[in-house]
Amino acid sequence: MGVVPATEEDVKLLARLIRAEAEGEGNLGMLMVGNVGVNRVRGSCLDFQQLSSIRDMVFQSPGGFEATQKGYFYQRARPNEIRLARRIINGERFDPATFALWFFRPATEECPAQWYNQANAGRFKSHCFFQPTQADCAGVYSTF
Repeated sequence: MGVVPATEEDVKLLARLIRAEAEGEGNLGMLMVGNVGVNRVRGSCLDFQQLSSIRDMVFQSPGGFEATQKGYFYQRARPNEIRLARRIINGERFDPATFALWFFRPATEECPAQWYNQANAGRFKSHCFFQPTQADCAGVYSTF
């Protein structure tokens, strides 16, 4: 049982998302992007209160993922990314994305201290990760 409900199609959808958003960051980068997505479903807070499924999270508009607007996202899920998606759905977390709800690739070498009023949790390769406080989003911080 995962930390969020997931059908086989949801696993493949998450696999496609993490590849499209972070393939250049390697497996660990894709796992972190997956953490952000699953945290949005688990957290049910801030900009993500209406999300109840992986599908809702992937296609959230506005505020969703830019990759869903690119053709690369619509290619078939590959076995490696399917395995990674299962790990994320089963609750594995990776720092600095452990509690993150947002990430982005800055135009400069530096990550800002805050983004949309959320604290910088750290950087992995090209992506900066940002997390809410526990008071703002207790669901992200809950244990399984």
